[in-house]
Amino acid sequence: MRDELLSPEPTPDEAELEVGEMRAGSDIIGEEGGLRPRHLDDFVGQRELKEHLGIILEAARRREQAVDHLLFAGPPGLGKTTLAGIVAAELQVGMHITSGPALDRAGDLAAILTRLGEGDVLFIDEIHRLSRNVEEVLYPAMEDFQLDIVLGKGPAARSIRLDLPRFTLVGATTRTGLITGPLRDRFGLVARLDYYDADELQSIVSRAAGILGIGIDDGGASEIARRARGTPRIANRLLRRVRDFAEVRGDGQIDEATANEGLAVFGVDDLGLDKVDRAVLSNLCQKFGGGPVGLGTLAISIGEAEETVEDVYEPFLIQQGLLMRTPRGRVATPAAWAHLGMIAPASAPLTADPSRGLFES
Repeated sequence: MRDELLSPEPTPDEAELEVGEMRAGSDIIGEEGGLRPRHLDDFVGQRELKEHLGIILEAARRREQAVDHLLFAGPPGLGKTTLAGIVAAELQVGMHITSGPALDRAGDLAAILTRLGEGDVLFIDEIHRLSRNVEEVLYPAMEDFQLDIVLGKGPAARSIRLDLPRFTLVGATTRTGLITGPLRDRFGLVARLDYYDADELQSIVSRAAGILGIGIDDGGASEIARRARGTPRIANRLLRRVRDFAEVRGDGQIDEATANEGLAVFGVDDLGLDKVDRAVLSNLCQKFGGGPVGLGTLAISIGEAEETVEDVYEPFLIQQGLLMRTPRGRVATPAAWAHLGMIAPASAPLTADPSRGLFES
Protein backbone atom coordinates (compact mmCIF):
# COMPACT_ATOMS: atom_id res chain seq x y z
CA MET A 1 0.00 0.00 0.00
CA ARG A 2 1.27 3.51 -0.72
CA ASP A 3 3.14 5.51 1.94
CA GLU A 4 1.46 8.63 0.50
CA LEU A 5 -1.48 7.63 2.71
CA LEU A 6 0.38 9.20 5.62
CA SER A 7 0.43 12.59 3.88
CA PRO A 8 -2.32 15.05 4.84
CA GLU A 9 -2.52 16.28 1.24
CA PRO A 10 -4.55 14.04 -1.09
CA THR A 11 -2.74 12.62 -4.07
CA PRO A 12 -4.27 13.20 -7.55
CA ASP A 13 -5.79 9.71 -7.45
CA GLU A 14 -7.32 10.35 -4.02
CA ALA A 15 -8.61 13.76 -5.06
CA GLU A 16 -10.29 12.15 -8.05
CA LEU A 17 -11.76 9.50 -5.77
CA GLU A 18 -13.18 12.17 -3.48
CA VAL A 19 -14.89 13.88 -6.42
CA GLY A 20 -16.38 10.52 -7.39
CA GLU A 21 -17.75 10.11 -3.88
CA MET A 22 -19.33 13.55 -4.00
CA ARG A 23 -20.95 12.73 -7.33
CA ALA A 24 -22.33 9.51 -5.86
CA GLY A 25 -23.66 11.41 -2.87
CA SER A 26 -25.26 14.05 -5.04
CA ASP A 27 -27.34 11.38 -6.76
CA ILE A 28 -29.23 10.92 -3.51
CA ILE A 29 -30.53 14.48 -3.58
CA GLY A 30 -31.65 14.38 -7.23
CA GLU A 31 -35.21 13.62 -8.32
CA GLU A 32 -34.79 9.91 -7.67
CA GLY A 33 -33.11 10.58 -4.33
CA GLY A 34 -35.80 13.08 -3.37
CA LEU A 35 -38.27 10.20 -3.34
CA ARG A 36 -36.21 8.21 -0.86
CA PRO A 37 -37.54 8.21 2.71
CA ARG A 38 -35.04 9.60 5.22
CA HIS A 39 -36.42 7.94 8.35
CA LEU A 40 -37.33 4.37 9.18
CA ASP A 41 -40.95 5.23 10.00
CA ASP A 42 -41.43 6.57 6.47
CA PHE A 43 -40.05 3.43 4.82
CA VAL A 44 -42.83 1.28 3.33
CA GLY A 45 -42.62 -2.51 3.29
CA GLN A 46 -40.00 -4.97 4.56
CA ARG A 47 -41.77 -5.20 7.94
CA GLU A 48 -39.48 -7.78 9.52
CA LEU A 49 -36.32 -5.98 8.42
CA LYS A 50 -37.72 -2.65 9.67
CA GLU A 51 -38.36 -4.18 13.08
CA HIS A 52 -34.82 -5.58 13.27
CA LEU A 53 -33.28 -2.30 12.15
CA GLY A 54 -35.39 -0.32 14.62
CA ILE A 55 -34.09 -2.42 17.51
CA ILE A 56 -30.47 -2.22 16.33
CA LEU A 57 -30.56 1.55 15.78
CA GLU A 58 -32.24 2.28 19.12
CA ALA A 59 -29.72 0.10 20.95
CA ALA A 60 -26.84 1.92 19.23
CA ARG A 61 -28.32 5.30 20.18
CA ARG A 62 -28.64 4.28 23.82
CA ARG A 63 -25.07 2.99 23.95
CA GLU A 64 -23.85 5.99 21.91
CA GLN A 65 -21.92 3.60 19.70
CA ALA A 66 -21.72 2.87 15.99
CA VAL A 67 -24.15 0.32 14.61
CA ASP A 68 -22.89 -3.17 13.78
CA HIS A 69 -21.95 -3.72 10.14
CA LEU A 70 -24.99 -4.46 7.95
CA LEU A 71 -25.37 -6.42 4.73
CA PHE A 72 -28.48 -5.93 2.59
CA ALA A 73 -29.10 -8.46 -0.17
CA GLY A 74 -31.77 -8.71 -2.83
CA PRO A 75 -32.72 -7.81 -6.40
CA PRO A 76 -32.09 -4.27 -7.69
CA GLY A 77 -34.51 -1.49 -6.81
CA LEU A 78 -35.87 -2.79 -3.51
CA GLY A 79 -34.36 -0.13 -1.23
CA LYS A 80 -30.86 -1.22 -0.18
CA THR A 81 -29.30 2.19 -0.80
CA THR A 82 -32.29 3.88 0.82
CA LEU A 83 -31.88 1.81 3.97
CA ALA A 84 -28.19 2.72 4.16
CA GLY A 85 -29.16 6.40 4.02
CA ILE A 86 -31.79 5.83 6.71
CA VAL A 87 -29.18 4.28 9.03
CA ALA A 88 -26.99 7.38 8.65
CA ALA A 89 -29.91 9.79 9.03
CA GLU A 90 -31.35 8.08 12.09
CA LEU A 91 -27.97 8.25 13.86
CA GLN A 92 -27.21 11.72 12.48
CA VAL A 93 -23.81 10.73 11.13
CA GLY A 94 -22.05 11.18 7.80
CA MET A 95 -22.47 8.77 4.91
CA HIS A 96 -19.75 7.91 2.40
CA ILE A 97 -20.77 6.10 -0.79
CA THR A 98 -18.69 3.95 -3.10
CA SER A 99 -19.02 0.62 -4.95
CA GLY A 100 -17.12 -2.63 -5.24
CA PRO A 101 -15.97 -2.11 -8.85
CA ALA A 102 -14.70 1.40 -8.01
CA LEU A 103 -12.30 0.08 -5.37
CA ASP A 104 -9.59 -1.27 -7.64
CA ARG A 105 -6.69 -1.21 -5.20
CA ALA A 106 -6.27 -1.56 -1.47
CA GLY A 107 -5.01 2.03 -1.37
CA ASP A 108 -8.35 3.29 -2.71
CA LEU A 109 -10.21 1.75 0.21
CA ALA A 110 -7.56 2.92 2.69
CA ALA A 111 -7.94 6.49 1.44
CA ILE A 112 -11.67 6.35 2.21
CA LEU A 113 -11.27 4.64 5.59
CA THR A 114 -8.79 7.23 6.86
CA ARG A 115 -11.31 9.99 6.14
CA LEU A 116 -14.22 8.48 8.08
CA GLY A 117 -15.48 10.24 11.18
CA GLU A 118 -16.60 8.63 14.43
CA GLY A 119 -19.78 6.60 13.81
CA ASP A 120 -19.90 7.37 10.07
CA VAL A 121 -21.59 5.01 7.61
CA LEU A 122 -19.54 3.63 4.71
CA PHE A 123 -21.87 2.27 2.03
CA ILE A 124 -20.37 -0.12 -0.53
CA ASP A 125 -22.75 -1.04 -3.34
CA GLU A 126 -22.20 -4.32 -5.23
CA ILE A 127 -19.87 -5.39 -2.46
CA HIS A 128 -19.58 -8.87 -3.96
CA ARG A 129 -17.37 -7.36 -6.70
CA LEU A 130 -14.58 -6.33 -4.32
CA SER A 131 -11.15 -7.67 -5.24
CA ARG A 132 -9.39 -10.04 -2.87
CA ASN A 133 -6.71 -7.47 -2.00
CA VAL A 134 -9.34 -4.93 -0.98
CA GLU A 135 -11.14 -7.54 1.12
CA GLU A 136 -7.94 -8.24 3.04
CA VAL A 137 -7.80 -4.58 4.03
CA LEU A 138 -11.44 -4.67 5.12
CA TYR A 139 -11.06 -7.56 7.56
CA PRO A 140 -9.05 -5.78 10.31
CA ALA A 141 -10.92 -2.55 9.60
CA MET A 142 -14.29 -4.20 10.24
CA GLU A 143 -13.25 -6.28 13.26
CA ASP A 144 -10.61 -4.22 15.06
CA PHE A 145 -11.09 -0.79 13.44
CA GLN A 146 -7.45 -0.77 12.46
CA LEU A 147 -5.68 -0.31 9.15
CA ASP A 148 -2.44 -2.08 8.24
CA ILE A 149 -0.09 -0.08 6.01
CA VAL A 150 3.13 -1.37 4.47
CA LEU A 151 5.86 1.23 3.98
CA GLY A 152 8.66 0.65 1.51
CA LYS A 153 9.48 -2.41 -0.56
CA GLY A 154 11.68 -5.44 -0.32
CA PRO A 155 13.87 -6.12 2.75
CA ALA A 156 13.41 -2.53 3.99
CA ALA A 157 9.61 -2.79 4.06
CA ARG A 158 7.90 -2.34 7.40
CA SER A 159 4.31 -2.47 8.52
CA ILE A 160 2.47 -0.02 10.74
CA ARG A 161 -1.06 -0.15 12.09
CA LEU A 162 -3.33 2.91 12.22
CA ASP A 163 -6.38 3.19 14.45
CA LEU A 164 -9.66 3.99 12.70
CA PRO A 165 -12.77 5.58 14.22
CA ARG A 166 -15.56 3.15 14.91
CA PHE A 167 -17.68 3.16 11.76
CA THR A 168 -20.52 1.16 10.25
CA LEU A 169 -20.01 -0.65 6.97
CA VAL A 170 -23.25 -1.14 5.05
CA GLY A 171 -22.88 -3.47 2.10
CA ALA A 172 -25.40 -4.07 -0.67
CA THR A 173 -25.38 -7.00 -3.04
CA THR A 174 -27.58 -8.57 -5.68
CA ARG A 175 -25.50 -11.78 -5.63
CA THR A 176 -25.14 -13.05 -2.06
CA GLY A 177 -23.54 -16.29 -3.20
CA LEU A 178 -20.55 -14.41 -4.64
CA ILE A 179 -19.60 -12.90 -1.26
CA THR A 180 -16.82 -14.85 0.41
CA GLY A 181 -17.59 -16.54 3.72
CA PRO A 182 -15.03 -14.59 5.78
CA LEU A 183 -16.47 -11.27 4.60
CA ARG A 184 -20.10 -12.29 5.08
CA ASP A 185 -19.44 -13.56 8.61
CA ARG A 186 -18.10 -10.18 9.70
CA PHE A 187 -21.48 -8.49 9.29
CA GLY A 188 -23.60 -8.18 12.41
CA LEU A 189 -26.85 -8.41 10.40
CA VAL A 190 -27.37 -10.08 7.04
CA ALA A 191 -30.85 -9.29 5.68
CA ARG A 192 -32.56 -10.10 2.41
CA LEU A 193 -35.10 -7.69 0.96
CA ASP A 194 -38.24 -9.21 -0.53
CA TYR A 195 -40.42 -8.01 -3.38
CA TYR A 196 -43.25 -5.67 -2.38
CA ASP A 197 -46.95 -6.45 -2.61
CA ALA A 198 -49.40 -4.29 -4.55
CA ASP A 199 -50.72 -2.41 -1.49
CA GLU A 200 -47.23 -1.43 -0.40
CA LEU A 201 -46.35 -0.25 -3.90
CA GLN A 202 -49.58 1.75 -4.08
CA SER A 203 -48.54 3.58 -0.92
CA ILE A 204 -45.11 4.24 -2.42
CA VAL A 205 -46.63 5.56 -5.66
CA SER A 206 -49.04 7.84 -3.78
CA ARG A 207 -46.22 9.19 -1.60
CA ALA A 208 -43.97 9.81 -4.62
CA ALA A 209 -46.82 11.54 -6.46
CA GLY A 210 -47.27 13.88 -3.52
CA ILE A 211 -43.55 14.75 -3.48
CA LEU A 212 -43.47 15.34 -7.25
CA GLY A 213 -46.72 17.32 -7.20
CA ILE A 214 -48.61 14.86 -9.39
CA GLY A 215 -52.40 14.64 -9.19
CA ILE A 216 -53.32 10.95 -8.89
CA ASP A 217 -56.26 9.01 -7.47
CA ASP A 218 -56.31 5.56 -5.86
CA GLY A 219 -57.25 3.86 -9.12
CA GLY A 220 -54.30 5.35 -11.00
CA ALA A 221 -51.86 4.55 -8.17
CA SER A 222 -53.19 1.00 -7.95
CA GLU A 223 -52.81 0.42 -11.69
CA ILE A 224 -49.19 1.63 -11.69
CA ALA A 225 -48.38 -0.42 -8.59
CA ARG A 226 -49.89 -3.57 -10.09
CA ARG A 227 -47.50 -3.43 -13.07
CA ALA A 228 -44.35 -2.48 -11.15
CA ARG A 229 -42.97 -6.03 -10.76
CA GLY A 230 -42.94 -5.70 -6.97
CA THR A 231 -40.14 -3.12 -7.20
CA PRO A 232 -40.35 0.48 -5.90
CA ARG A 233 -37.77 1.76 -8.38
CA ILE A 234 -39.88 0.51 -11.29
CA ALA A 235 -43.03 1.93 -9.69
CA ASN A 236 -41.45 5.40 -9.47
CA ARG A 237 -40.20 5.13 -13.05
CA LEU A 238 -43.65 4.17 -14.36
CA LEU A 239 -45.19 7.00 -12.35
CA ARG A 240 -42.96 9.55 -14.07
CA ARG A 241 -43.75 8.15 -17.51
CA VAL A 242 -47.49 8.21 -16.85
CA ARG A 243 -47.11 11.76 -15.54
CA ASP A 244 -45.50 12.74 -18.85
CA PHE A 245 -48.32 11.08 -20.77
CA ALA A 246 -50.98 12.79 -18.66
CA GLU A 247 -49.39 16.20 -19.17
CA VAL A 248 -49.04 15.80 -22.96
CA ARG A 249 -52.15 13.80 -23.85
CA GLY A 250 -54.44 14.65 -20.94
CA ASP A 251 -55.17 17.22 -18.27
CA GLY A 252 -52.22 16.30 -16.03
CA GLN A 253 -54.34 14.22 -13.65
CA ILE A 254 -53.80 10.47 -13.38
CA ASP A 255 -56.79 8.19 -12.92
CA GLU A 256 -57.12 4.49 -13.71
CA ALA A 257 -57.98 5.07 -17.38
CA THR A 258 -55.09 7.50 -17.88
CA ALA A 259 -52.67 5.10 -16.18
CA ASN A 260 -53.89 2.23 -18.39
CA GLU A 261 -53.53 4.26 -21.57
CA GLY A 262 -50.17 5.74 -20.61
CA LEU A 263 -48.65 2.39 -19.66
CA ALA A 264 -49.91 0.88 -22.90
CA VAL A 265 -48.22 3.66 -24.88
CA PHE A 266 -44.92 2.91 -23.14
CA GLY A 267 -45.27 -0.81 -23.80
CA VAL A 268 -46.05 -2.09 -20.30
CA ASP A 269 -48.82 -4.68 -20.32
CA ASP A 270 -51.19 -5.96 -17.62
CA LEU A 271 -48.55 -8.19 -16.02
CA GLY A 272 -45.84 -5.54 -16.13
CA LEU A 273 -44.05 -7.14 -19.09
CA ASP A 274 -42.20 -4.81 -21.43
CA LYS A 275 -41.26 -5.20 -25.08
CA VAL A 276 -38.27 -7.47 -24.48
CA ASP A 277 -40.15 -9.69 -22.02
CA ARG A 278 -42.84 -10.27 -24.62
CA ALA A 279 -40.20 -10.86 -27.30
CA VAL A 280 -38.71 -13.64 -25.19
CA LEU A 281 -42.09 -15.34 -24.83
CA SER A 282 -43.28 -14.78 -28.41
CA ASN A 283 -40.04 -16.07 -29.94
CA LEU A 284 -40.08 -19.06 -27.63
CA CYS A 285 -43.66 -19.90 -28.60
CA GLN A 286 -43.76 -18.89 -32.29
CA LYS A 287 -40.27 -19.78 -33.49
CA PHE A 288 -39.48 -22.72 -31.23
CA GLY A 289 -42.92 -24.23 -30.54
CA GLY A 290 -42.71 -23.51 -26.82
CA GLY A 291 -39.29 -25.10 -26.40
CA PRO A 292 -37.21 -26.51 -24.97
CA VAL A 293 -34.60 -24.15 -26.48
CA GLY A 294 -31.13 -23.27 -25.30
CA LEU A 295 -30.33 -19.93 -23.69
CA GLY A 296 -27.86 -18.96 -26.41
CA THR A 297 -30.33 -19.62 -29.21
CA LEU A 298 -33.10 -17.74 -27.41
CA ALA A 299 -30.81 -14.76 -26.73
CA ILE A 300 -29.72 -14.55 -30.37
CA SER A 301 -33.32 -14.67 -31.56
CA ILE A 302 -34.18 -11.48 -29.65
CA GLY A 303 -30.83 -9.75 -30.19
CA GLU A 304 -29.72 -9.67 -26.54
CA ALA A 305 -26.71 -11.02 -24.67
CA GLU A 306 -27.15 -14.32 -22.83
CA GLU A 307 -26.29 -12.69 -19.49
CA THR A 308 -28.94 -10.01 -20.03
CA VAL A 309 -31.66 -12.57 -20.78
CA GLU A 310 -30.66 -14.79 -17.87
CA ASP A 311 -30.17 -12.09 -15.21
CA VAL A 312 -32.61 -9.34 -16.24
CA TYR A 313 -35.60 -10.85 -18.03
CA GLU A 314 -35.91 -14.51 -17.07
CA PRO A 315 -36.27 -14.10 -13.27
CA PHE A 316 -39.53 -12.14 -13.51
CA LEU A 317 -40.93 -14.43 -16.22
CA ILE A 318 -40.18 -17.44 -14.04
CA GLN A 319 -41.74 -15.76 -10.97
CA GLN A 320 -44.91 -15.13 -12.97
CA GLY A 321 -45.07 -18.76 -14.06
CA LEU A 322 -44.56 -17.91 -17.74
CA LEU A 323 -41.22 -19.64 -18.28
CA MET A 324 -39.40 -22.69 -16.99
CA ARG A 325 -35.71 -23.52 -16.98
CA THR A 326 -35.03 -27.18 -17.63
CA PRO A 327 -31.83 -29.17 -18.29
CA ARG A 328 -32.77 -29.23 -21.98
CA GLY A 329 -33.51 -25.52 -22.25
CA ARG A 330 -36.21 -22.91 -21.73
CA VAL A 331 -39.86 -23.93 -21.93
CA ALA A 332 -42.99 -21.78 -22.22
CA THR A 333 -45.79 -22.62 -19.78
CA PRO A 334 -49.50 -22.70 -20.66
CA ALA A 335 -49.79 -19.29 -18.93
CA ALA A 336 -47.33 -17.84 -21.45
CA TRP A 337 -49.40 -19.04 -24.41
CA ALA A 338 -52.54 -17.63 -22.79
CA HIS A 339 -50.92 -14.26 -22.05
CA LEU A 340 -49.86 -13.93 -25.69
CA GLY A 341 -53.39 -14.77 -26.81
CA MET A 342 -52.17 -17.90 -28.57
CA ILE A 343 -53.39 -21.49 -28.48
CA ALA A 344 -50.65 -23.94 -27.60
CA PRO A 345 -50.30 -26.83 -30.04
CA ALA A 346 -50.87 -30.30 -28.67
CA SER A 347 -47.18 -31.08 -29.18
CA ALA A 348 -45.99 -28.14 -27.08
CA PRO A 349 -44.20 -28.98 -23.82
CA LEU A 350 -46.36 -28.88 -20.68
CA THR A 351 -49.54 -29.00 -22.81
CA ALA A 352 -49.22 -32.56 -24.06
CA ASP A 353 -50.45 -35.67 -22.29
CA PRO A 354 -49.78 -35.01 -18.58
CA SER A 355 -49.01 -38.70 -18.03
CA ARG A 356 -45.80 -38.17 -20.04
CA GLY A 357 -42.85 -36.42 -18.51
CA LEU A 358 -41.25 -33.34 -20.01
CA PHE A 359 -38.14 -35.25 -21.00
CA GLU A 360 -39.82 -38.36 -22.35
CA SER A 361 -39.75 -38.87 -26.09
